[in-house]
Amino acid sequence: MNPNKRNYRVTFVIDHRGKEETLDQIVEELKQEIAAIEGEVIGVEDLGKRDFVRVTDRKFTGAPYFHLDFSAPPTAPTRLKERLRLNANVYRTFIVAV
Repeated sequence: MNPNKRNYRVTFVIDHRGKEETLDQIVEELKQEIAAIEGEVIGVEDLGKRDFVRVTDRKFTGAPYFHLDFSAPPTAPTRLKERLRLNANVYRTFIVAV
């Protein structure tokens, strides 16, 4: 591991309602987004579809969740959130340092 990089785990809640892309294609796009911020994906974990605890839209009560582990510079979480802010495939993003 590069001493200037840190390890992170990002949890994505995917919104693929009405989209023709498969979940695998969406995950590949997310991997490319991480690579664009100088990150290196270490692992991917599919957590499956889960129901939301608090439903804000009655037509959208649950979604697929994914964990992606990656190493990247310390500025990566901010840059990744900014890049994904307008991405329609990503409903929520949670990033933690591990």
